[in-house]
Amino acid sequence: MPSCLCGYLWPVKDVAALLLAAGRSRRMGAFKPLLPFGDVTVIETCINNLRGADVSEIVVVVGHRANEIQKHLESYELRFALNPDSKSEMGESIRRGVEHISEDAKCLLIALVDHPAVSSATIKTIVSARQRGARLVQPEHAGRGGHPVLIDFSYHDELLNLDPGTGLRSFFDAHRTEVLRLPVESPYVARDMDTWEDYLALHAEVLGREPATKSSRFP
Repeated sequence: MPSCLCGYLWPVKDVAALLLAAGRSRRMGAFKPLLPFGDVTVIETCINNLRGADVSEIVVVVGHRANEIQKHLESYELRFALNPDSKSEMGESIRRGVEHISEDAKCLLIALVDHPAVSSATIKTIVSARQRGARLVQPEHAGRGGHPVLIDFSYHDELLNLDPGTGLRSFFDAHRTEVLRLPVESPYVARDMDTWEDYLALHAEVLGREPATKSSRFP
């Protein structure tokens, strides 16, 4: 596939995004994508942040409770990819998602559903790193790497063949000299939302209040 490094200014429409939401949220004790985040859900917040960064092509990778997520998002213009093995590592979800990305895409953002606080402005900053000639971009805050990462689609075949155990980690290690570690102001690129306590703290920090579900776990 052609690289996105064919000029200086690129149309945003050639940037696609994978939003990974196939897991079971075991550590959370509640189903993470459908938890409230402000007036919408966690997964809707992630989608709205991508849309706000002018990313028009979004493929959501679903697995556990896939039908519920698809029904919940039926008003959005999205495509879905299914990873039926909710116990698999991230690499399998990426592979399933890449298979659904259109041929128009030149670069790929890989975003995580447990990063709803990564704003549209931060995503735009990551995408704009293409103007530096960057083919692989990982945002970092205070030296900690995070997501979403930006990957030139010339790596398409490698993304379809990620190591099942180490996934993006081994991919980025193999291309270390090509990776732009991009400092960003937002600490949320490196802030996972793994536990119920993480969720409550993040919601309060970002939105200034606790979520409506603070007293009990959602099913």
